[in-house]
Amino acid sequence: MSELFEKSIRTLELPVVLELLSRFATSDAAKEKCLHLSPATDMDDVLRLLDETDAAKARLGLHGSPPFAGVKDVSASLSRADRGGMLNTRELLDIAGVLTASRRVAEYDEERQGAATVIDHIFSALHTNKYLEERIHSAILDEDTIADSASPELLDIRRKMRQAASKGRQILQRIISSPSYAKVLQEALITQRDGRFVVPVKAEYKGSLPGLVHDISSSGATLFVEPMGVVQANNELRELQSREEKEIDRILRVLSGECAAQMTNILSDYDNLVHLDVIFARGQLSFHLNASRPEVRKRGGITLRRARHPLLDQAKAVPISVELGEQFDTLVITGPNTGGKTVTLKTLGLLSLMAQCGLHIPADDGSAVRVFDRVLADVGDEQSIEQSLSTFSAHMANTVAILRQADEKSLILFDELGAGTDPVEGAALAIAIIQNARSKGALTAATTHYAELKTFAMTTAGVENASCEFDVATLRPTYRLLIGIPGKSNAFAISRRLGLDESVIEAAKAQMDSESVRFEDVLAQLEEKRQRLEKAQNEADRLWRSREEDARKARTFREQMERAKENARSKGEAEAKRIVREAQQRADQIFAQLDELRKAQQKQANVQAMNDARAAVRHQLKQAEQSLHIREETAEPSFAPSRPIVEGDVVELPGVKMGATVLHVNDDGTLLLQAGKMKMTTKVSQVRLMEGAPQKVQKPASVASTPVILASRASSELDIRGLETLEAESVVENYIDAAVMAKLGTVTIIHGKGTGALRKAVHEMLKRNRAVKSFRLGRYGEGEAGVTVVELK
Repeated sequence: MSELFEKSIRTLELPVVLELLSRFATSDAAKEKCLHLSPATDMDDVLRLLDETDAAKARLGLHGSPPFAGVKDVSASLSRADRGGMLNTRELLDIAGVLTASRRVAEYDEERQGAATVIDHIFSALHTNKYLEERIHSAILDEDTIADSASPELLDIRRKMRQAASKGRQILQRIISSPSYAKVLQEALITQRDGRFVVPVKAEYKGSLPGLVHDISSSGATLFVEPMGVVQANNELRELQSREEKEIDRILRVLSGECAAQMTNILSDYDNLVHLDVIFARGQLSFHLNASRPEVRKRGGITLRRARHPLLDQAKAVPISVELGEQFDTLVITGPNTGGKTVTLKTLGLLSLMAQCGLHIPADDGSAVRVFDRVLADVGDEQSIEQSLSTFSAHMANTVAILRQADEKSLILFDELGAGTDPVEGAALAIAIIQNARSKGALTAATTHYAELKTFAMTTAGVENASCEFDVATLRPTYRLLIGIPGKSNAFAISRRLGLDESVIEAAKAQMDSESVRFEDVLAQLEEKRQRLEKAQNEADRLWRSREEDARKARTFREQMERAKENARSKGEAEAKRIVREAQQRADQIFAQLDELRKAQQKQANVQAMNDARAAVRHQLKQAEQSLHIREETAEPSFAPSRPIVEGDVVELPGVKMGATVLHVNDDGTLLLQAGKMKMTTKVSQVRLMEGAPQKVQKPASVASTPVILASRASSELDIRGLETLEAESVVENYIDAAVMAKLGTVTIIHGKGTGALRKAVHEMLKRNRAVKSFRLGRYGEGEAGVTVVELK
């Protein structure tokens, strides 16, 4: 990477974006890597980096960020351990931290769902070593504490130390509690000197308490004496402390050796964790900037849709749409100061650099960038007093260096090209510089105030004008970029708005040559036409959106009407089914009563009681049939048969969709029908003659024909979403019957999640249905709580 390219990267503020990126990294090494990211110039590398960012962003949206806490550089510690050195507690805890992070990140990867991604192999390369991790954490409680359980030997030593200390303290406690030593002691307390237990004795009584003097107070009035009875206990304690230190050293050496044995895996995990930390930081920055992945081109140009500069407030930044390299290779941007020209240049260059670093860019879908070998920018004031460079000289020095390195793989950005010198010469130089850059195949964008460059762009193929819009009414720039329209000088309009005398303005206009005046007038007319066309376009867009909204509402209304119609039909069928079911249940009860009466007749031979009971049963059955007829008369429409109905014809009961055989045509014109086990009397107008069905004078058809019809319609799924509970029960019951006839082993009922009322009603019905062997809610991938899977007998 050339020095000029590096300078351009700083000029375009990529390091500031990378500093923002580093805030989303967790480990120090990952933060450092973020700060030193550089644009890739190979197409495959750029695509791989963007694929990594895509994968990380997708995982962040589903599972959040992996736990990278505890990832520290332990290479120096492991290298020393590998050479036989003993690591201290802090170093061992840092190694355990890396092992813990590796294990947790590997567990995070276990939640992975969907297709494979480019970062899966990094997760798979992690080596978890929970044994060594727990060995270190169980032995070292913190940086200053080794656990008693670190080894059986240490546990025994510390137990003996506590016993020795307790023995010495008991002796000293008896001394300070004894009345005979009350005058001898300065205070009744036990303290330590040089790690040995002592008591404070008055100097004048030093011979009254035999022992070893370890210290004297600054005043000389107090001697700190270790009584002879305590010497042995203290000696034993000191010996145990020495053994404790040796045992701790041994434990640390053993742990250091175990870490050294796993050095390769631990360092590999550390590198992979840092790499993942950087990748997920890129994904989090994408969320922060509301960014998206651009299309990457090896040739062609740049297309940015509603792009925002990443360092501006994303909620307030005015999006710009700009393209370069497709229809034209040079863009000349004009407009007032502080109108957004420089921001446009920086956005164009910075977003290209971000994409080549593997970062998503803050622009809408449909944006595209090109992979450049170098992005060269001359932006800002380069004046230098130390180097005796004026603004023009500094800019020209940069321009010379840029033209030397420019080629077909370069993006060149000039800010205020040719400024800082005589306007005529500056404009001529600017045109020549642009032509030189074009001849080398570079894509170029330049800002200027020169009218000559506007004319050059209008008259030269491959060069396009653009301008930053300015609102003369408010004297404020709108920061909107207008492609194809040169910027108009607003000096006179702004001066007039600010109160400059009209005569002065007219005198200034008189100083301008006629060509300049005509050019400004043409620009004014173009601006007026653009504004009118933009208003017309906005109105057309508004009318189109209104038409689309009306069409959407019409479609929604039609769908609602269709659903209402379907619901009404299903509701009628459900009501009819319920009536038939009640009649069948009543008939079953009657037949059960008949069986009981038959048994009673055999036992008691009471013929009269049997006859009375039969009469009562017939009366109840008659009442059930009449109830059914009344309900059917109110619910069912009238049907006119194409010919007179005779015995043996097959008719259909509307709403129930069930075939019934005509047993007899009564004198009053009513029909005696048999459907399954049930017989009923109904009017001719309440049935539909099945024209294609053959006549059967013998045994009634029963319901044997129904399963054939149902079986032909049976499928493995039933969708009852949107139905009411009552109609849904009927629909599900018919469906189960059809599934049984079609010999389906397992079926799925789709009822949706909602409030759960429909699911509860379906489950209650399934519990009562004898054809159901078992049922359960759907598992993951089947619809979960929104479906019920039914196993049939």
